[in-house]
Amino acid sequence: MPKIKNSFAGRCRWLHRLAILGTSALASAGVVADAAEKYQGSTGLPAAPITDADYYEAGAPSAAKVKLGQALFFDKILSGNRDIACATCHHPNHATTDGVSLGLGTGASGLGPKRSAGPDQPVFGRVPRNSPSLFNRGAHEFSALFHDGRVEHDAEIDWPGGFSTPARDKLPEGLDSVLAAQAMFPVISAIEMAGQPGQNEIADAIATKRVGGPDGAWDRIARRVRDVPEYVNLFRAAYPELVSPREITFVHVANAIAAFEAKAFRADASPFDLFLRTGDVSVLEEDARRGMELFYGDAGCSGCHSGPFQTDQAFHAVAMPQIGPGKGDGSDDSYWRATGFPVRLEDFGRERVTQDPADRYKFRTPSLRNVELTGPWGHDGTYRTLEAVIRHMLDPVVRLEAYSPDEAFLSVPASVLATSGKGSSLRFDPINPRRLADYRKRDVWVQTSDSLRGGIAAANELPSRPGSEAWVQDLVAFLRALTDPTSRQLGHLVPATVPSGLPVAD
Repeated sequence: MPKIKNSFAGRCRWLHRLAILGTSALASAGVVADAAEKYQGSTGLPAAPITDADYYEAGAPSAAKVKLGQALFFDKILSGNRDIACATCHHPNHATTDGVSLGLGTGASGLGPKRSAGPDQPVFGRVPRNSPSLFNRGAHEFSALFHDGRVEHDAEIDWPGGFSTPARDKLPEGLDSVLAAQAMFPVISAIEMAGQPGQNEIADAIATKRVGGPDGAWDRIARRVRDVPEYVNLFRAAYPELVSPREITFVHVANAIAAFEAKAFRADASPFDLFLRTGDVSVLEEDARRGMELFYGDAGCSGCHSGPFQTDQAFHAVAMPQIGPGKGDGSDDSYWRATGFPVRLEDFGRERVTQDPADRYKFRTPSLRNVELTGPWGHDGTYRTLEAVIRHMLDPVVRLEAYSPDEAFLSVPASVLATSGKGSSLRFDPINPRRLADYRKRDVWVQTSDSLRGGIAAANELPSRPGSEAWVQDLVAFLRALTDPTSRQLGHLVPATVPSGLPVAD
């Protein structure tokens, strides 16, 4: 395949070449059906190749909105303490993730595996779930975001924009897409971007339940942005209808960030896409062809990883091990009794959204586009290699029982803050170094508890399949054929500076 300069222009030339090669495929899904018939057992292949029509705004948001969104995506001005940006956890140099199992939010420094919290940089613990990739999230079919789908577009719901979110009926009007709705929430997460009350005015507003409305957290962030003259000019270019800077809201911010993400992180020019557009299976290596047959055949992967983006967009319990601090679910207090730290450590997944116990331990089926680039994998980043993930999916309960937390990538904070007191006397003090060992036990507590691990195993939906090591290697080869070559190097997306003048998340 030709080497194309890694840029938006390069991507356009690459996609144009694919379109020319696949004219007949775009006109009809027949070539895909013919390929499926040729490769027996592969009848779950996507019905048609991906096209511009699969994306919001036909994959072409305005250049001015994308430029604004790019600046905001990398600017730490959106965070309470001005020390973390969207890009910190979704960096182009780490394939729109952070390259670790569970990241460190506000208070830490650095990027990716090098991000740390030293003795003079206390944090409030780990982000409890793995940072999801952003590839193709500008496509219409991604109607629910986050691992538990807590931000979702639902035309039947009578809330602003038809979005079901943690803000419920308090979500502002005017959001362009579910991707924009998603962008509203990391900035108000205390552990991710907002910080704690007493640290900044954003966190103070959140602590008093003032998120939306005048002088709420979102309004205070927007106020910061509109106080920067360069941003005002960018907003006016992106939103010509704005008369005064005072009209700039966080909805404008979220829409611009979503436009940038949708444009910059589109990834549908992989070898597999070329096969779908042309029907020429020779564009896939031989081991990838075998892996494709397994994926859509005996390995059963396409039972959940179906459709053009290899996801059914549904939620499943697959006995994925749980590491990290969890989400405070359940009634188990064994960690509290053993250490004195008054927290619960389970993560019930989709049940947190639906309140239905049948959804316990279910998480959204991830898209597999560019999957080889986006590890560690699992809703909490339990596995560092694709081979390990595939072995788990072929025999989930056995792999759950055999799992070692050493398979994860967890940096160890040197200093962690804990809360004490309440109300106006709330304090944040570093945990006594002598208690850090007990604190760190939370990272493995659920996995090492027979009863808690047993609950995860009992909810598993997947059958055990007798896959060989040859299966594993061929499936890995196919997953690599889902990588868009223009996604391998995305450093050109990182701006040299941002309008606030704060250090760029690079």
